[in-house]
Amino acid sequence: MSRSDKISRRAFATLAAAVMLPAGAHHAPRPMPRSLIKPPRLRAGDVIGLVAPGGRINDEGIAYAVARIEALGFRVRLGANLRAVHGGYAGAVQQRVNDLHSMFADPEVRAIWCIRGGSGCISLLAHLDYALIRANPTILLGYSDISALQLAILKQARLVTFHGPVASSGVSDYSTEHMLAVLMHPQESYTIPMALENSRRALLEPHFALRTVTSGQATGPLIGGNLSLVSALAGTPYAADFRKAILFLEEVNEAPYRIDRWLTQLDLAVGLGNAAAVMIGICDHCVPEDEEPSLTLDETLELHLKPLVVPAVSGYSFGHIRHQFTLPLGVMARLDTARQTLTLLESAVS
Repeated sequence: MSRSDKISRRAFATLAAAVMLPAGAHHAPRPMPRSLIKPPRLRAGDVIGLVAPGGRINDEGIAYAVARIEALGFRVRLGANLRAVHGGYAGAVQQRVNDLHSMFADPEVRAIWCIRGGSGCISLLAHLDYALIRANPTILLGYSDISALQLAILKQARLVTFHGPVASSGVSDYSTEHMLAVLMHPQESYTIPMALENSRRALLEPHFALRTVTSGQATGPLIGGNLSLVSALAGTPYAADFRKAILFLEEVNEAPYRIDRWLTQLDLAVGLGNAAAVMIGICDHCVPEDEEPSLTLDETLELHLKPLVVPAVSGYSFGHIRHQFTLPLGVMARLDTARQTLTLLESAVS
């Protein structure tokens, strides 16, 4: 399809959405399309849209994100409501939805980079126009609270999105290398090693260590994100169906008993043993609260991972950490516990 055709298609989709759906209208979930859509690859000099679909952001954070994007060789387009404030959220629900819709509908925007996570993305899901998003495939990048958007878009629009750094994340050569490799350079196979920086940090902080609970190799589509959000979506039209998938999960600043509860919820809803593999990232600051009697993080994870017969690991290089790799949701991958690698078995962009 030519770029001119794509622009016409985008313009038509935007016009149709504006005519048929009033502001604030709910977009009822439709049956999930079967075919997976990959957004066009990112190229040097492309426009990246900067949005805040969750927590509020200040001018200093915006300036940092803009400088970072420009340093990578891209141009920046700010969401119209990027500086909006509604309590702790970056504007009211409709303001945040409008920014997402505008970025997907803009033919010049080749990627949408969430400036931060925070909280509030789950409130947008019933208001998103998934037909508009599917008709205008664009890279969506972020993690943490952004997981709600990513899982919903994968489920309802079948568009590949990307669990990776937010625009306000600290700069890391490792993160940048693997982010740009996935977004800019389509490859039939791409093997991601774990970050050496995290292994060095594990000498003083054991939860950064790579741990294999059940060894083996597994192949399946990548499904997951922030544990609390994956759990919160269980039983909704946006829930993660991780059967025969590589389920990846991460968390931060949560006590082990909460992690136990959320993993139990996912086990009851879908069954962790129905996954092809379970891959836990680095769960930073997930320690017992106030000296109350508690299992440790590792003991809590083992409660759920040890009974599995599928490969299960923890401490992999993703999560609320500086040195993280980028995971494309929906893309086929292979986890190899012996090599401690994740290999993407297809390109994530077209």
